[in-house]
Amino acid sequence: MSKMDLIEILSGYVMCALWSTNDESDESGGEPLDRNYTVEDIDDGTLAEMRTTCESFLSEHASDIGDRFSQAGHDMWLTRNGHGAGFWDGDWPQEAGDRLSKAAHALGEVDLYVGDDDKIYQR
Repeated sequence: MSKMDLIEILSGYVMCALWSTNDESDESGGEPLDRNYTVEDIDDGTLAEMRTTCESFLSEHASDIGDRFSQAGHDMWLTRNGHGAGFWDGDWPQEAGDRLSKAAHALGEVDLYVGDDDKIYQR
C-alpha cells in the first residue's frame, strides 16, 4: 500500500461522507455537508479516525480493492452506513463485493455532525 493509495481511498471516503450527510440546519434535514463544508472543516481527530479506518480496510482487503481506491472509499462509507448502495450493488465482482460488504458492515455505522464550533465530527 502506497501513500497515494491511502490518500485516494481516504479522499473517496471523505467526499462520500460529506455528500451523503446533511447538516441538520432545518427541520427538513438541511443541506448536504458538501455544499458548505470541505475536508478542511473536519475536526483533526475525526479525520485521523477516518484515515485509520481507511488504512486498516485497505491493508486487510487490498486484493479485492485492486486499484479502485477512491471507489472503495466511497463504497465503504455507503455500505457501512446502510445507504442502499455500496460494494454489493453490482459495480464490483460478486465475490469481492460480498467480502468487502461484509467487512464494511463489520465496521458499524457512524454519523457526521456539525459541532458548535462549526467543525465536523463523527459519532
